[in-house]
Amino acid sequence: MYQYNTVDQQIVDERVEQFRDQTRRYLAGDLSDDEFLALRLMNGLYIQRQAPMLRVAIPYGLMSANQLRKLAHIARTYDKGYGHFTTRTNIQFNWPKLEEVPDILAELAQVQMHAIQTSGNCIRNTTTDHFAGVTPDELEDPRPWCEIIRQWSTLHPEFAYLPRKFKIAVTGSAEDRAASQVHDIGLHLVRNAEGDIGFEVLVGGGLGRTPVIGKVIREFLPKQDLLSYLDAILRVYNLNGRRDNKYKARIKILVEAMGVDAFRDQVEAEWQHTRDTELRLTDAEIARVKGFFQPHPYEALPAESPALQQQLQSDSDFKVWFERNTRAHKVSGYRCVVVSLKPLLGAPGDITDRQMDVVAELAEQYSFAEIRSTHDQNLVLAEVRQDDLYAVWTVLTEYNLARANINTLTDMIVCPGFDFCALANAKTLNISDAINAEFDNLDYLYDLGDIQLNMSGCINACGHHHVGHIGILGVDKKGEDWYQITLGGSGREDASLGKVLGKAVAADEVPAVLRKILETYVEQRTDEERFLDTVRRVGLTPFKEKVYASAH
Repeated sequence: MYQYNTVDQQIVDERVEQFRDQTRRYLAGDLSDDEFLALRLMNGLYIQRQAPMLRVAIPYGLMSANQLRKLAHIARTYDKGYGHFTTRTNIQFNWPKLEEVPDILAELAQVQMHAIQTSGNCIRNTTTDHFAGVTPDELEDPRPWCEIIRQWSTLHPEFAYLPRKFKIAVTGSAEDRAASQVHDIGLHLVRNAEGDIGFEVLVGGGLGRTPVIGKVIREFLPKQDLLSYLDAILRVYNLNGRRDNKYKARIKILVEAMGVDAFRDQVEAEWQHTRDTELRLTDAEIARVKGFFQPHPYEALPAESPALQQQLQSDSDFKVWFERNTRAHKVSGYRCVVVSLKPLLGAPGDITDRQMDVVAELAEQYSFAEIRSTHDQNLVLAEVRQDDLYAVWTVLTEYNLARANINTLTDMIVCPGFDFCALANAKTLNISDAINAEFDNLDYLYDLGDIQLNMSGCINACGHHHVGHIGILGVDKKGEDWYQITLGGSGREDASLGKVLGKAVAADEVPAVLRKILETYVEQRTDEERFLDTVRRVGLTPFKEKVYASAH
């Protein structure tokens, strides 16, 4: 993983002291709320419903055991003993004291972490596939390109005050595990007819009030031109994006208003001014950054492990976990382990300080001291020897981190909702608890197959409900929480937006409605057909008839 140089460290350290002085002046009354607003957002600090919230950057979801251990220390010392992982692979602390935030930032700087550009109208954390660099289906590791984008975009003066926040995702596999098509820019590593690897470039994706799937504006971009082309896109957006209405300020609105062809033409014209400048990436610079992501010193191991086979045969619980929570690794004898942050009754994405310490210890002992956070609000130990899986599972089980529910209904993406967020209209955590209580039979969930349920507490869609196979949106009706259901969304390579099933349902009806939806799926599906496939084949009508039959 990337390591700071002396310049990186100096910038982060100076930024901490700058914000310490700004916080002191605000608390002394020398800065107004409005003056402090922009300053705190530059440092990842929000004011939520109950308390301040600090969002810490985890670039492309990769962190060291030492960094995770520091996050555990911060949760224990400055918060209420836990943190919350988000869909952008960052971590949030929901209960820091404002006067202690500079101290938290100083502690983060000790382990090469910060909260810069985790909020505000700037280029946010670039995300990628949580199996990047280890998945067998990968064309090329996208993480070096994420790091190149990070170095270019962090504190970029021209793009510090964009019309609206800006998000980029990079993938290197045919399978899109980073929801790249619902980002402002999606970058797909592809191979052209000549055999060269470059990027397919999409723009204008996004969720929120106006969900849009991104559109391809360049089928092949040479690697050396990555930054110059991104720069051209950002310049066209910065000059033309709306600033008079924040709901119409995202690049997706600009692309829709201009038309994708006209937008592409402007980007290509702007690119002629940037492509042969210092933004052009040299082979030496690409090699330098790739040098931080070299393969680990893997052991030469056989593909089959007699010890593992014996453990799978003798322990059925371990066998189920192995099948649901581990994935193939490109190196023989290794597996990727998904650490579930979706306990039976607990906020999805939350993790306690002790659990963080445990995962850090496991990473040091079994996974080259690295951990990844995922778009799905889980963690990954990506480099575990097959012979060590049983030991890892045993520890994860002891600390409630081994629920074998990955890619099932209860592996939900859920925003914190009204309990924490000042923007939310409705609660979400009570609904996720109710769904878990209703569907606690893992055998039933396995029979249903892969289902992605996403839930948001407001139209801002931080829970990505638009692209859930089943989406749930909380809405306020005269002071009461109601929930709108959508079906048929996907954030993967077959990206699509869900369609509204019908009228919203009351909070206490949500589990029963989901039960009817799933019963309809079981009735309608063909052999080996996924939930999403069935919805796309038969449409909403059978589901609507089942859910709303009693209302007629």
